[in-house]
Amino acid sequence: MSTLPSPAPKAPSPTALRILVADDNPVVRAGLTALLSVHEELTVVAQAADGDAACRAARDHHPDVILLDVRMPGTDGITALPYLARIAPVMMLTYSGESEIVQEALRRGAGGYLVHGEFTADELVTAVRDIGQGRAHFTPTPAGALLAQLRKAPPGPPLPDGLGDARKDATAYADSVVALPYTNPQPATPPGELRQIQPSPAVISSQNLSQLQPIVGQSSSGWTSGRPAAPDRSRFQLSAREAEIMDHIASGMNNQQIAATCFISEKTVKNHINRIFAKLHSTSRSEAAAKWLGTAPDSTRGLG
Repeated sequence: MSTLPSPAPKAPSPTALRILVADDNPVVRAGLTALLSVHEELTVVAQAADGDAACRAARDHHPDVILLDVRMPGTDGITALPYLARIAPVMMLTYSGESEIVQEALRRGAGGYLVHGEFTADELVTAVRDIGQGRAHFTPTPAGALLAQLRKAPPGPPLPDGLGDARKDATAYADSVVALPYTNPQPATPPGELRQIQPSPAVISSQNLSQLQPIVGQSSSGWTSGRPAAPDRSRFQLSAREAEIMDHIASGMNNQQIAATCFISEKTVKNHINRIFAKLHSTSRSEAAAKWLGTAPDSTRGLG
């Protein structure tokens, strides 16, 4: 019995962002390629399994963005980084979140640092687009490392216009304020915008720092990159893994792509999808996606 020929691969848009993926794990490379290739404006032009191969691929293909792992056999990502950063913006995409590695990567030219498990598929796509335009992105772990390093750094030159009491009296002022009795239980409320971007120094954390970035550390149910919040999905009662797979379904990925991205088998993907459809009272991917994205006619009235 004859088989039909496979359809020709879709040609990338001439204006698509060209991406080089460098990671020694073939499953990670395949998953990233599948995830990014869903979007017409993104195309993976080359893959590399170590730093030397990444340098050759960057030289030959002239990518617009390079996604680079830290630990690879032979030449590691940190060693290859200075050369790669001269060719295209580099975003570290790795499981390595140690503070010293984050700092060294930035010193050597990295334009962003994402740790696996700290971002969603949509957040990765946004970061790739932005890194190509010179906007840095960090997930909470590297953001926390940067904050800790900044706090340990020695004071720099005096601030302009005498800001911060020229820094020399800042500690004394803070001590004097702490010593004052508290007499204002209802302080004036600052404008909403200031309240969002000016957390108190006493409660600044890596989470607060991550919130200043357009994508990092935020779930799909909150504000992201200036976009309004997604519909409340808690009523569907999906597990974290089921929600992740539902995000991939809504983005148009097939079972093979989801399996590669999540590092699980296609059979496991199908089992998750069966449970998702039951919880969303859906019989097709399109119906489930519509309910998940809040575009189904009954999205605001319940699950029936």
